[in-house]
Amino acid sequence: MKITVIIPMYNEEDIVGSTVKTLDAGLAKHFEAGEYEMIFVSDGSKDNCRSLALALSESYPALRVLGYENNQGKGYAVRTGMLEAKGDFVLFTDCDLAYGVEVIYDFYKKFKEGNCDIVIGSRAVKGGGYDGYTFLRKVMSKVYLKFICLMAGFDLSDSQCGIKGFSNSAAKAIFSQCKASGFEFDLEAIMIGEKMKYSIAEYPVRIINHRASKIHPVKDSLKMIKQVRNIKKRVKKQKQTA
Repeated sequence: MKITVIIPMYNEEDIVGSTVKTLDAGLAKHFEAGEYEMIFVSDGSKDNCRSLALALSESYPALRVLGYENNQGKGYAVRTGMLEAKGDFVLFTDCDLAYGVEVIYDFYKKFKEGNCDIVIGSRAVKGGGYDGYTFLRKVMSKVYLKFICLMAGFDLSDSQCGIKGFSNSAAKAIFSQCKASGFEFDLEAIMIGEKMKYSIAEYPVRIINHRASKIHPVKDSLKMIKQVRNIKKRVKKQKQTA
């Protein structure tokens, strides 16, 4: 199997149907049947998104639906999917397909060029990455990301971009060691990947489907300080190579 796309979801009953259809159609443009799979992971959702996805799996053979009873956080949902993925390349993105579908194939092509184990999206490496943001949200996002990078000693441009892809071997090695279950999981995964000496490439992206941000700048920044400290301690203790 060539590619697995993981979609973490929490209370997404309003969009899960359209997401399954859009994602499947986009992947089918570039991959034959049996070459791709879609894993939707319900993170303890309280609505009907899991049952809706399960019903759709009868019509979409590439769709697998996972889930669990209690909400654990986006990082836990992504990790669940990563450890179950069968594709040579494993990518996660959000249920609203914020960066579109065509970019998924761009990530796959970047991976297939053979010079990287991990491809991470970045809104900062090329002009237009923040198109559609309000001025305030753009400033807050950039300051927030810069703050995280300084705290973590992170030298890539966009640790929190919501689309990232991994070779299957890198996904299994990295996410089997991840502990973070919240939004900080992106940072932990990449820091572990760097520690293991996996090669990482950035790919320019921009949000084309905008939704209200779930980030609370002050509260989440304070929480992130604590989480970054914990992540740095954990990664320092972990083995250096895969």
